[in-house]
Amino acid sequence: MTDLSIDTILKHLPHRYPFLFIDKVVSIEKGKKIHAQKNVSINEPFFQGHFPNKPVMPGVLILEAMAQASGILGFMTMEKTPDDGSIYYFAGVDKVRFKRPVNPGDIVDFNASIISEKRGIWKFDCRAEVGGELVCEAVVLCADRSI
Repeated sequence: MTDLSIDTILKHLPHRYPFLFIDKVVSIEKGKKIHAQKNVSINEPFFQGHFPNKPVMPGVLILEAMAQASGILGFMTMEKTPDDGSIYYFAGVDKVRFKRPVNPGDIVDFNASIISEKRGIWKFDCRAEVGGELVCEAVVLCADRSI
């Protein structure tokens, strides 16, 4: 599948403004990998305080965006949505490394691939890049739970 609409993203994530950090799914291969994007605008509410004279996207929000991309992949792989009574919780993160800041005007590419799934705990290998340059890499854990 390629180029999923925002309606599809909203169907597979419970997040909404101002905490939705995926603008586009460029491609997805169910059971394997996803490529998603975030267009970073100076109008993002977090830039008011991080930092007023040197706007930088907070690292924890880059990790959150990685988890959201991973959540879309997990939901679509299982053919479930939050409307089915399922939610993905961000359960952990390992091997995090930040390589460069993300600034207004950047388009961040998020790539996540499934490492494993066991008893509802999913492990994803994630990378964030801007213009092909590594921003962050991490192993993200998500827990599929009933709501």
